[in-house]
Amino acid sequence: MMLPALILVLFLGGLAAWHSERWSPAAPRSISLATLAIEALLVVMQYSMVEPADYLPAGESPTWIADLKWQWIPRFGIGFHLALDGLSLLLIALTVVLGFMAVSSSWTEIKHRQGFFYFNLMFCLAGTVGVFLSVDLFLFFFFWEAMIIPMYFLISIWGHENRIYAATKFFIFTQVSGLLMLLAIVTLALIYHGHTGIYSFDYFDLLEAQLEPHVAFWLMLGFFIAFTVKLPAVPFHTWLPDAHTQAPTGGSVILAGVMLKTGAYGLLRFVIPLFPDAAHQFAPFAMTLGAISVLYAAMMAFAQSDLKRLVAYTSVSHMGFILLGVFAWNLQALQGSVITMLAHGISAAALFMIAGALQERLHTREMGNMGGLWSAAPRLSAAALFFAIASLGLPGLGNFIGEFLVLLGAFKVNMALTVLTSLILILAPVYSLIIMQKAFHGALRLQHRLSDFGCRELASIALLMLSTLWLGLHPQPILDIAAPPLQQAMQLTVPGR
Repeated sequence: MMLPALILVLFLGGLAAWHSERWSPAAPRSISLATLAIEALLVVMQYSMVEPADYLPAGESPTWIADLKWQWIPRFGIGFHLALDGLSLLLIALTVVLGFMAVSSSWTEIKHRQGFFYFNLMFCLAGTVGVFLSVDLFLFFFFWEAMIIPMYFLISIWGHENRIYAATKFFIFTQVSGLLMLLAIVTLALIYHGHTGIYSFDYFDLLEAQLEPHVAFWLMLGFFIAFTVKLPAVPFHTWLPDAHTQAPTGGSVILAGVMLKTGAYGLLRFVIPLFPDAAHQFAPFAMTLGAISVLYAAMMAFAQSDLKRLVAYTSVSHMGFILLGVFAWNLQALQGSVITMLAHGISAAALFMIAGALQERLHTREMGNMGGLWSAAPRLSAAALFFAIASLGLPGLGNFIGEFLVLLGAFKVNMALTVLTSLILILAPVYSLIIMQKAFHGALRLQHRLSDFGCRELASIALLMLSTLWLGLHPQPILDIAAPPLQQAMQLTVPGR
């Protein structure tokens, strides 16, 4: 029952937060914190139950830590099937940490309909955890859609000046791409039924589906488009800068830190294991898209004057590394992709928290209206410098480990693309220095006193700083947890399996 509890605790906590607003305006955020504390305890308990033997090399021991399967719609072979492995556990842990950050960053920013806001925040997290746990493809699609709805409300109700446009664009992109994935899922299940006489949407059954090469390619493409829209990668990225720019800070933290990772997770878990031959043929094109995303988004980033929009483009650039690493499909590149998911989730969340704090204090996102903030708010400015250099991949911090492993793994597969992608080592410092120069150095433009980070904000940022340092200086525990599921996924794609 531990696996359903990971989803239910968040959803029920969100309902409690919604209804608590009638008693006290402060109750929803307190209940949300308590909910996340319970969720964190469940994650720690789940991790503590893992025996070292469960992490033997692939083929010697099962990589799944926990598994639960109930019947749901047996007539069509649809089950409530949840399973947890090291990859899922890491991403759920990231979800919980950034859930705390989203609540913290919304503490004073959200002033109306607070109960409904925290309900949508918890509902979004519950849907995301469901995505990371589902191994029935119909159930996976259910949670995939479930996490989109509350994010639409977070942007459209509590967003900024063009929130309706941004929320609608986000919804259309994700819904259209989700429809393509649903068609691919249903077609895959029907093909499996045609060969076996059994209806099933179960991941482990569909791994054995016998597909014609041209059919496998089109089905793979349906999954690929859905996941790269959510990732996002060029040219499916245009919804993201608008969504981030208009979203409230808590929404941006969850969107950048967690929801984008569901696209990367889908590529790792479903696209290549289900369609190994088609994915192998498609890999050069996918890796090219990844390289283009890294460089194009970095160039777009330093052309921005809106701070949140700049950070949004850096997210697209980092997600390009994940796409490159996944389709390189060797252990080093895949481990680099996982580290990048975690490190980017932390650093992007922190940068959006800093941008949100500045917008709340200054009522602007334009860096041209800032300047000299270091003298006015040194603690906030120092945090911005730390995460700006983390974003550019400074050695010793988590982003460097992920990007280095991705490039090392990709170099073995495509030397030219890897060399091209390495130009990010020039472009990333440019947009990072632009943030610091325009917003925090130069003459002080403010005509009024600017409040610096308080205890709550400092505690939140300090936690993210320590996490980034730990990933950069001691990544081996994460690599050990991620290795078995990645090795198993690679084993599933061996020709003739």
